[in-house]
Amino acid sequence: MTTQHSLQGKAAFVQGGSRGIGAAIVQRLSREGASVAFTYVSSEDKAQALVKSIEASGGKALAIKADSADESSVRTAIDSAAKAFGKIDILVNNAGVLAFGEIDALTMDDFDRSIAINVRSVFVASQQAARHMPDGGRIITIGSVNADRMPFQGGAVYAMSKSAIVGLTKGLARDLGPRGITVNNVQPGPVDTDMNPADGEMAEGMRSYMALNRYGKDSEIASFVAYLSGPEAGYITGANLTIDGGFGA
Repeated sequence: MTTQHSLQGKAAFVQGGSRGIGAAIVQRLSREGASVAFTYVSSEDKAQALVKSIEASGGKALAIKADSADESSVRTAIDSAAKAFGKIDILVNNAGVLAFGEIDALTMDDFDRSIAINVRSVFVASQQAARHMPDGGRIITIGSVNADRMPFQGGAVYAMSKSAIVGLTKGLARDLGPRGITVNNVQPGPVDTDMNPADGEMAEGMRSYMALNRYGKDSEIASFVAYLSGPEAGYITGANLTIDGGFGA
């Protein structure tokens, strides 16, 4: 794959970058020339393998163990990345949990953890990264098309948490606009990952909702994030951008 190195000299921080969409984003930002720090919680082997892969290709990467549900852990991780790289130009909020279950089955722990990781960590990371971010930086959150459409039972809490990102994105765009920092929310549809595999139990039903009748690839989401991180996307902010194969069409 060719690259334009549009992010040469930039420093990026990815919340939740050891696997799936997060790992694809880390790899793509690195190929575009950015130094990339990313967090992981339990996939240490995958995280270190990703670092070694990037370094073998001549890139610079840093894996930091941090629980996105813990405010102090998120802030410390961002401070560590900023110390290592001297700044943070790009923040990608990718950490997320999927709490599915009908209303009678969900616990308050399910609810609180969904809010802590899917919503609160986005605010915490954005606030802390902005303190290390030069003017003209980028903040990108990986939301979900389920913020706009939840076509099956059991997704109320997940959809609510992703809908909250819509408003947060617009508000942060206003707050940080005077500094030229753009803030956007990428809303993927079904993507082939460990969390929602293209050959899983839900796959056939999911494909029936999509105009393209296929799952997305993590690399397709990563390419969109790389574009939003680059110089050509400087006039896009406060946007909730869907990449879903026609799931919401």
